[in-house]
Amino acid sequence: MFANSVRQGLRAASRQSVRAFASAAAPRAAPRAGFVVAGAAVAGLAAFYATDAAKLDAAKKTIAGTYKTDSERSFVMIKPDGVSRQLVGKIVSRFEERGYKLVAIKTVTPSEDLAKEHYSDLAARPFYPGLVKYITSGTPVVAMVWEGKDVIKQGRRIVGATNPLDADPGSVRGQYAVSVGRNLIHASDSFEAATKEIGLWFKQAELSDYEPVAWPWVMADN
Repeated sequence: MFANSVRQGLRAASRQSVRAFASAAAPRAAPRAGFVVAGAAVAGLAAFYATDAAKLDAAKKTIAGTYKTDSERSFVMIKPDGVSRQLVGKIVSRFEERGYKLVAIKTVTPSEDLAKEHYSDLAARPFYPGLVKYITSGTPVVAMVWEGKDVIKQGRRIVGATNPLDADPGSVRGQYAVSVGRNLIHASDSFEAATKEIGLWFKQAELSDYEPVAWPWVMADN
């Protein structure tokens, strides 16, 4: 009887010791696991918000609209030779027939300062002085803003290669031009360039905001 009582007491004491050890160890182990989980969560949130911020930055709307949407805009200029050769209507029709929206258009006789600013990225090139002289010769240019999905890239395809001899036959330059020095037309080559050039040639108030009747039939994805 006495032996049974001793054994039961020892068992009870052993269980209490195990519970005490577990209670003592738990507070030390739990925080470590918690810190690991919390650290992973913070890192995950940071990555999520960094990605989200990058998306928001990419979607930032400028005077050139929003890149890769149907509000994207490009600056297009018919140069003095295109105006002198009376090709304005034919060039405008290329963009209209493709489905793009004409947001702004005007004739401008560029000043030397305006021409130099527009072509500032070419200032180190040997042909730069002749280019500025040509654009400011006194014959006006036709400055335009076109809007629509991928209009910057597709506008460049409509215009054709810088050297008309390399341009596709169906492009403006491929059909109407021969010399690189008289290649009729300019079009923005990037979203950054479009933002700069539209802002240089137009005020915000000069840009129209409207929807052509056929717009949904041209720009819808489904």
